[in-house]
Amino acid sequence: MSRGPSEFLPLADDAVRAVAGPGGRHAALIEDAFHVLVETPGGGVALNGEAKARRGAKQAIETLALRVASRLEITPADVRVAIDQVRSGHGPAEGRRGAVGAKTAGQARYLEALEGHDLVFGLGPAGTGKTFLAVAHGASLLRSGQVERLIVARPAVEAGERLGFLPGDLTEKVDPYMAPVWEAMTDILGAESLRKRRERGEIEVAPIAFMRGRTLGHAFVIVDEAQNASRLQMKMVLTRLGEGSRMAVTGDPTQIDLLNTRDSGLAHAVAILEGVEGVAVSRFTNADIVRHPLVGRIVQAYDADAARRGR
Repeated sequence: MSRGPSEFLPLADDAVRAVAGPGGRHAALIEDAFHVLVETPGGGVALNGEAKARRGAKQAIETLALRVASRLEITPADVRVAIDQVRSGHGPAEGRRGAVGAKTAGQARYLEALEGHDLVFGLGPAGTGKTFLAVAHGASLLRSGQVERLIVARPAVEAGERLGFLPGDLTEKVDPYMAPVWEAMTDILGAESLRKRRERGEIEVAPIAFMRGRTLGHAFVIVDEAQNASRLQMKMVLTRLGEGSRMAVTGDPTQIDLLNTRDSGLAHAVAILEGVEGVAVSRFTNADIVRHPLVGRIVQAYDADAARRGR
């Protein structure tokens, strides 16, 4: 690699160590992504390469430095997210929750699984970022042109997926059940970008029942609240994957709203698919909850009560 022109970014020592990474692995990811040479001579980071390449690498490094300043751990998954954000031309995805990235070890493993597998199951309690990070990953793939559509399917259990009694057209009938997904997308993409992409058909959110009979090609598909999908629904939606598509299936197996909890397709799918080539399973714990600290204690209290009752 030609050294080319150089630029020096003064950074605190802890930020420099984070950018370098264990054994220089983080720096190597940045070098490969932007075709620059990254050196850490002390007091900062030196970048060597063409001006455009240096700008991209600098932006990714500044994103990582902000995470360090917030006392967040930097993992290879965080480095890849920062790189993807620069490549997409949008910079860090900012919203009410700040820059999108892993905040716990469990989240980092989840992001790495999403990057390296065609089908990923994200299992765990509320507040662990299962859906939010899947949406962020899908949005990154959409913005970078790696997929043509971002599709989210969600069981509408409260209506038994029979939505006719609700007023309005299909969108108006479905939206009440999809509100958490729209909130995550607005957080990540921004309201205006979301509106435009939705109008162009690049983003679709619908009940699982509306996936039947379709082949979803060149798409990133998220099956949210999957513990409320029946076994037949789960098999149906998993077999919708077409050429160039990937899927994330998220849910909490302990929070099943189906009348017959044994009919839940999530635990069944994980049991028979874990270990299959191309499939990954990420399990979150209470330690991965990133909402208000009280949420973790609430989950623990409910888990303890369920254990006492023998559930």
